[in-house]
Amino acid sequence: MKDTYQSITKESPEVLFKDRNSKFFGYAFPIKSEAEANKHLEDLKAKHHKARHWCYAWQIGKEDHQYRANDDGEPSNSAGMPIYGQIQSFDVTNILIVVVRYFGGVKLGVGGLINAYKTAAQMALEASDIIKRTIDEVFIVKFDYPEMNKVMQVIKQNNLNVIDQKLEIDCRIYIAVRKKEAESIFSKFDNTYKVEISKLED
Repeated sequence: MKDTYQSITKESPEVLFKDRNSKFFGYAFPIKSEAEANKHLEDLKAKHHKARHWCYAWQIGKEDHQYRANDDGEPSNSAGMPIYGQIQSFDVTNILIVVVRYFGGVKLGVGGLINAYKTAAQMALEASDIIKRTIDEVFIVKFDYPEMNKVMQVIKQNNLNVIDQKLEIDCRIYIAVRKKEAESIFSKFDNTYKVEISKLED
């Protein structure tokens, strides 16, 4: 079972690809929603208000992916899909790539456009900091204070990631567990006397 995904941590530096006087500026942004993607597009349109095209592709989701590719007035499938192809090639998600084109007076033809948008997207990804992350399940462990030692022992033995806790008379600890280990960790707490565990739904 695949329980990792790759993404970028921050906006890439601006990259530039030139072909016969046309300029293609490439950018990559980490995103978690389509609204975030749209905001970055608006910002780039304001920054490059004299450009001719703002073509892009994005992909969101750790397991079930949503994506969109947009040619923004270029010939069909000559811009958005070549950009999206690079997202797939680098195996990244939660990402937006935008390539801004300034027309240089010479038509590049569909083949030239595909190459230019693909190359600018590739350069933006190569300039990005790509990291691998795990897909985690989050559980809430509930118990009364006297059971604290038992619970902490399981957490320590399995090197679990505690993301939040409320330790009062009735205690709650939130733990993030890598997906492929989730079932075995769940049963360890589930089989512990006077301890309740439940999955936190997104």
